[in-house]
Amino acid sequence: MPQHVLTLKNRSISAICYAISATFRALVIEYQADWAQCLAMFTQLSYSLRLLAIPVALALASPAAAADCYADYKAKKDNPLRLHYGVVALRSGCDKPSARAEVANRIAKDGWTLLNVLSVFDETELSGKEASAGQFYLFY
Repeated sequence: MPQHVLTLKNRSISAICYAISATFRALVIEYQADWAQCLAMFTQLSYSLRLLAIPVALALASPAAAADCYADYKAKKDNPLRLHYGVVALRSGCDKPSARAEVANRIAKDGWTLLNVLSVFDETELSGKEASAGQFYLFY
């Protein structure tokens, strides 16, 4: 059985089909000739990666699917009175009642009070609103 000796300090090596054993100052890597065991290790790794990929894909897909819905709104701040018009990508619900709640919560963090949600729309109506919303275009 061939052996490969690597001298490493404070490092680890892991690979499929290799058994790893540490010695005092060197790392001994022995090649596994049992292909059935190698295939089983690869299958387990693939299965684990698939299990990890499912929640990651769902987490990444959810905001993207919800970002297809937008709302434009008017808000105010008192003392001194300031008004702004903004456009926001909605994360939940694509209707005015849920948009009111979501926009109000998001802008309240900066001291703004929601006056009105003007409309809820998809990305086809998004173009042309950037100039009107200015700095509040997709800011919140």
